[in-house]
Amino acid sequence: MMPKIGVVLSGCGVNDGSEIHESVITMLELDKAGADMVLMAPNIDQLHVINHYTGTEMDEYRNVLVESARIARGDIKDMAEVSSKDVDALIFPGGFGVAKNLCDYAMAGAECSVNPDVVRLAQEVHKDKKPIGVICISPAMMAKILGDETELTIGFDEQ
Repeated sequence: MMPKIGVVLSGCGVNDGSEIHESVITMLELDKAGADMVLMAPNIDQLHVINHYTGTEMDEYRNVLVESARIARGDIKDMAEVSSKDVDALIFPGGFGVAKNLCDYAMAGAECSVNPDVVRLAQEVHKDKKPIGVICISPAMMAKILGDETELTIGFDEQ
C-alpha cells in the first residue's frame, strides 16, 4: 500500500496563492515515488486577488479551495473534511497564499494567526508523529503552529 501524502494548497498563483512550480513539482515527485496524494485547501475567501501579469491588486473575490482546484485538476478536498487518519504525511508548498490565506503572516509577522483547519490538521499530524514538509514561506507558519518545543530543520543538506 502506497503512502497517502496530504498536500495543502493556498490558492493558485505565487502572489496570492500556492506557488505553482513548487506545487506541481511536489506533486510530480510524489507521483513518481508512487505516493497517493490527498490534495486539499481551506474553503475560504482569498485575502485579495493579484493580477499576475501587472502585479496589481484586482477588485474581485476568489475562493482558496476553488483556485487550488486549478492546480489539483479538480481532485481536491475541503481541508475541514481531512484528518490525520487520512494521510501518512503532510506537505505545504510555498507561495504568498500561505502567508495571506492560510495565515496572516504577511500582515502580522510573528504575531500572526493561522486558519483553524490548518492548525487542527497540522497539530493532529504532528501529534501522530507523522512527517510534515514545509516549503518556501511555509516554515514561518509551521513555527507558529507547533510552537517553541518543536525543532524545525532544513532536512539533510549536503552543503
